[in-house]
Amino acid sequence: MAGRLKDKVAVITGGTTGIGFAAAKRFIDEGAKVVLTGTNPKTLEAARSELGERADVIPSDASSETDIKSLFDTVVKKHGKIDVLFLNAGIALFAPWESHSVEDFDKQFAINVRGPWLAIKNAIPVLNDGASIIATTSVANRTGMAGTSAYAATKAALQQLVRTAATELSPRGIRVNGVSPGPIETPIFQKMGMPEEEIEQMAAGIKSQVPLGRFGTSEEVANVVTFLASDESSYIHGQEIVVDGGMTM
Repeated sequence: MAGRLKDKVAVITGGTTGIGFAAAKRFIDEGAKVVLTGTNPKTLEAARSELGERADVIPSDASSETDIKSLFDTVVKKHGKIDVLFLNAGIALFAPWESHSVEDFDKQFAINVRGPWLAIKNAIPVLNDGASIIATTSVANRTGMAGTSAYAATKAALQQLVRTAATELSPRGIRVNGVSPGPIETPIFQKMGMPEEEIEQMAAGIKSQVPLGRFGTSEEVANVVTFLASDESSYIHGQEIVVDGGMTM
């Protein structure tokens, strides 16, 4: 059904690759005015090249309060209020607990937890009543998978931010939900800082735990995000929707 987001203003953090970029394309197809962010010059340029004038692509560090404030100032000056905020920016750095660096721990919490917290804080004054906020959590927040001590903790914290924001923003009819991907074919695997062989072994092990027997696609997660952004999900609030091929069932 085309036009589910007609004329809505949507901001997507971490929107130049993977799930964020897939959601950006779906939002555009559904009639939204889209603003997406990223930090990698190559993926920013690639997104601009593919989307052209159909979206605004803005360099913005999700963990920087200065960047976040500037982002929302820019969006409001051009589009007015915001209807959809998709908090997708995140990183995953896996390592055994005893060899996990404090620097990597702090980096993940800065982007995966402080980032969404800052975004919600600064978006509240410019969100329309009845707006939708969606955050990308992860099945790692419930599986206890080895090597994910910091990452899983960030995603558990993020889902708690979703619940708390849902409570605080309920009086304005602003819905807040999480989408929780399982193993999805996205560039995040190449950003884990692990040797290629270890990534392949980990991927094979994860795939064996998925009843559907495969990794999901960014588009499959974007379908759920689009639903949560639209009025079709008007009575879904404070929830975490799992998209994992049955991995956690």
